[in-house]
Amino acid sequence: MASFEQRESGFWQARIRRRGHAPISKSFRSKSDAEAWARKTESELERGVWRDTSAVETTTIRDLIGIYRERELPGKRGRHFDSSLKLLDEELGRYPLSALSSKVIADFRDKQVKAGRVASVRKELALLSRMIDLAGREWGVPLAANPCKMVSKPAEGRARDRRLYPGELGQLVATAEDRLMLLVCVAIETAARLGELLALRWADVDQTTMTLRGIEQRGLKNGDEKRVVPLSDTAVAALADLKAMQQDEKNKLSGGKVIKLAGQQLVFGRYWNCSERAGKAWRRATARAGIDNLHFHDLRHEAASRLFETGVFDVMEVASITGHKTLQMLKRYTHLKAEKLAEKMRRIA
Repeated sequence: MASFEQRESGFWQARIRRRGHAPISKSFRSKSDAEAWARKTESELERGVWRDTSAVETTTIRDLIGIYRERELPGKRGRHFDSSLKLLDEELGRYPLSALSSKVIADFRDKQVKAGRVASVRKELALLSRMIDLAGREWGVPLAANPCKMVSKPAEGRARDRRLYPGELGQLVATAEDRLMLLVCVAIETAARLGELLALRWADVDQTTMTLRGIEQRGLKNGDEKRVVPLSDTAVAALADLKAMQQDEKNKLSGGKVIKLAGQQLVFGRYWNCSERAGKAWRRATARAGIDNLHFHDLRHEAASRLFETGVFDVMEVASITGHKTLQMLKRYTHLKAEKLAEKMRRIA
């Protein structure tokens, strides 16, 4: 049975007591609103469909972001997480979960698309959806339905198909510093991501089996899985040159005394301790070489395409080297040169 009491603040408090349930109460500006809520709640209790929504009504998106930063973010390595969380906080942080409708999310999506942030807003919507799911499963704030899953994501942009043009690698060799060119060489030969290469340690380089081991173990994009990448003769030679370069640097610092390299020393990360710094070095090098619109990540496209163009590896073997989870993703990263396909056609003929 519901009871109603007007508080000193002027608000009306409705309270429902029912056997088998803890007392349920809520405050309203008017008695009529309190009575309407009480009738609805008692009906739901009678039918066994009542849900306690107090946590959903008092928990904001900003609260979820705070929990996510504390519990989940320390284990993440992607660069976009922090900026995405900041934007979600600015745009949606004030909303309690109970007020986060599909319309609110769709309006947020449309605003970001209008600003030209199609790829970014796809990630932000996925991140928001992930937080809402975690809130229901693990954080004690369950929504009846995740509104993000009722909003369509903007169409994914056209995949980049940029590869090295004839002569561009030579232009880079002529202008870039040696250590950057060795990084570029290993990237093209292994199809590894920049972050993976910066986390690589000398202990991961197995000269006996000519492989890189544990390339993804230190929390990168697929950090919960291991990947062994075969090394070509070119990659082995590049790594040997880099090791000799680092030994020379150590000898100079020690006044000529020979010091052995520590097994856990970073291979490339000792020069650029984060992707942002390596990216700046890359942009300076391409600018000096007069090369436009070539991203470091395009070298991964180049590497995957070269593997196919050899005619030696099948699709599953290439996926094993590159670490792609699905053939659809591998297709996005693979851009075969028409002239290479034409050569194969002539050989068939």
